[in-house]
Amino acid sequence: MSKNKNFSDTAANRYSLALYELAEENKYIQEIENQSSALIKLFDKSEDFKSLVKNPTNKKEEQINVINKISESYNFNKLLKNFLCFLAEKRRLFFLRNILINFVDICSQKRGEVKARLVAAKQLSVEEVNKIKDELSKDFTSKVKLDYQYDPSLIGGLIIQVGSVMIDTSIKSKLKQLENKMIGV
Repeated sequence: MSKNKNFSDTAANRYSLALYELAEENKYIQEIENQSSALIKLFDKSEDFKSLVKNPTNKKEEQINVINKISESYNFNKLLKNFLCFLAEKRRLFFLRNILINFVDICSQKRGEVKARLVAAKQLSVEEVNKIKDELSKDFTSKVKLDYQYDPSLIGGLIIQVGSVMIDTSIKSKLKQLENKMIGV
């Protein structure tokens, strides 16, 4: 199982890098990155699209047809459309989500951005998220790409993770620590 996962990760990374190099060569990086992010969101929200991509019984002609329709409605760059059709033709479309996530990560790394995650117990405004992002950028002396999530189960506080550094000030975590201490007594 882990051998197959490693193979799929390696294959997805290679396709992502190929897409990045093609986009860079044709000067479409920003456009294709934005469209890739839109496709990731579509994949996460649409069970029909997810089924089309993941189901190995779907015919490649059907997949290519849907890709053409989606590309037309989202006004995708021709390079991205051709890349998606290539994946379908080679029966590699099931890698799509991993390829696109890796591609967006490569774009971010090439810009020198540091990836960070913020989980908050209350809904934060755009200004609050941007203020946290700016503070993190100062602390890590590079631009931070912040992935923000709202999680009311934290009860209060927030969790910030930048690379291997994690700061957890959530009440949920503190209650869990207290519970562990009580069980240990």
